[in-house]
Amino acid sequence: MKCIVCDGTVQQGLRPWHAQCNTCRYESAALQVSINEAQAHAAIDEAAREASLKMLRMENFREIVQLARTHGAPGARRLLDVGSAHGWFLEAAAPHFDVLGIEPDAAVGSKAAARGLPVRPGYFPAALAPDETFDAIVFNDVIEHIPDIRSAIAACHARLNPGGILVLNLPNSRGFFYRLSKWLTRAGLPGAFERMWQKSLPSPHLHYFDPANLTSLLQGAGFTHVHSAELAALRADGLKERLAYVGKPNPVKLNTQYLAIRAMIPLLGLFPSDIIVGIYRRG
Repeated sequence: MKCIVCDGTVQQGLRPWHAQCNTCRYESAALQVSINEAQAHAAIDEAAREASLKMLRMENFREIVQLARTHGAPGARRLLDVGSAHGWFLEAAAPHFDVLGIEPDAAVGSKAAARGLPVRPGYFPAALAPDETFDAIVFNDVIEHIPDIRSAIAACHARLNPGGILVLNLPNSRGFFYRLSKWLTRAGLPGAFERMWQKSLPSPHLHYFDPANLTSLLQGAGFTHVHSAELAALRADGLKERLAYVGKPNPVKLNTQYLAIRAMIPLLGLFPSDIIVGIYRRG
């Protein structure tokens, strides 16, 4: 296999399904995608998952909206949220942009649409009309799930207006918790690594980037790098719900984990975050 970023040779990684490029450090996974399959959805407590993620993502989404306003072209209005899920980003962006969401997961997308949000079912870019273009296209925790990522980025270039921006919010392969999970895997404890890749979910992670190789990929597709930032991977608000969903520990273990990790949050600022944002302008 050739690396999608630098055309280097991709080699076997830490698990049979994991591969990595030793030249640019891009990582990939050969995992099965099963969106809209009833059996896969039945294994997920969507209400608990929503409660575990909402507080963290809403705070991060407000920061991303401000970045889009700061770096967007003057007068930018039309914004597309690809993989809009529960519609939280649409709600955060709606006061500042004319928003549209696309969501391939029919169960999740229909709930957002039922709340009156402009969510269109289907996949990007097939769900768009031939002449639809945007001033900003945003992927929040989505681009790393797309098998043919090069085609998706090329479609973004084609669908952006002159001066339009592409905003990518995604996991960071240089992040503290991801690197810790790799160390644990080498020690014979692969559970955290598999959770980082969302191995058991209907839409697992298929790519892991860092700021450098992500920018190389986008520049090769005709984009200019505008801005990079890190977002909080953990916040005190919603932390207990997230721990309860991920590990399903008993109450004593849950409270012990919560207190220990909450005490660590101020120290995490000393290390690279597990969430990065890259903003790229259509060239």
